[in-house]
Amino acid sequence: MCSGCSESGSTEARSSTSPSEASATPEPTTAYAPYVSATTAGDSDSSGTPSAYNVAFAVADGSDCTPVWGGTTDVDDAAVKSRIAKLKSSGGTVRVSFGGAAGKELALTCDSASELADAYAEVLDATGASEADFDIEGDALTDSASVARRSEAIALLQKKRDLKATFTLPVMPSGLDADSVALLESANDHDARVSTVNIMAMNYGTSFTGDMGDYAITSATKAHAQIKKAFGLSDRNAWKGLAVTAMIGVNDVKGETFTLADAARLRSYGEKKGLAWVSMWASFRDRQCPDGTSTAKAQDSCSGVEQEPGAFAKTLSAP
Repeated sequence: MCSGCSESGSTEARSSTSPSEASATPEPTTAYAPYVSATTAGDSDSSGTPSAYNVAFAVADGSDCTPVWGGTTDVDDAAVKSRIAKLKSSGGTVRVSFGGAAGKELALTCDSASELADAYAEVLDATGASEADFDIEGDALTDSASVARRSEAIALLQKKRDLKATFTLPVMPSGLDADSVALLESANDHDARVSTVNIMAMNYGTSFTGDMGDYAITSATKAHAQIKKAFGLSDRNAWKGLAVTAMIGVNDVKGETFTLADAARLRSYGEKKGLAWVSMWASFRDRQCPDGTSTAKAQDSCSGVEQEPGAFAKTLSAP
């Protein structure tokens, strides 16, 4: 059962037209929803006029079942609340992103599903958000107990509130791996409704030496087939339940660079297929590095390629 990737599609891609209007009115375009820092404003945060912001990352405070931003900042921090308010004032909704590559996802540290649900709820309430993104990778993806605990916690929250849940998962050109598929099956087993599956089209490994734009499209095509099968969806609604996030510029794996041309191809592909949204890691990297030259290694605060500020945002959000 997947009422999550349902026949109504994802939250970003639903049509507001009536059936009688559908033939005359185009479907809404694929949305643009970048990842942004919860604690630090970036000059390119609102570039491209995002429809939503994935605010990263809420994780556990050490080994405790206590949520904090980035492992250090209280979820009710006044500066963060002010930042969230400014993001909302730009016209985009806020989606809280739990997990990520660094720190511990809360499902690894909370002892029960109810305790975990309370921890998630604390962050959602602090931000006034009704959407949650669960970026699950590393130990959090392979630990079956935490996977089940998270699924149960999401289901508990959805019984109490209108919560839209997205899973952000690693992908390869061959598609989602067995652990990611098992995670989606766990959500089904626990009646957790999944709105969107967001794939991280990045960091494939040294054995992949081809074009990053090609790999993003191939990965999405493979993941689409897996989502369609896992949730019993029509072809169209499986596309509407899929999102793609690219790591702009120089990736963590040597030789992998996602260019502006790749971004344009991904945007065009998203529009053609009707993806829920496209995204990037991350808005604070959407600028040229200070020395003005390309870099061989991924940088935390710039893309590592020659570009104008906000160029990736504008390309990924182009109508």
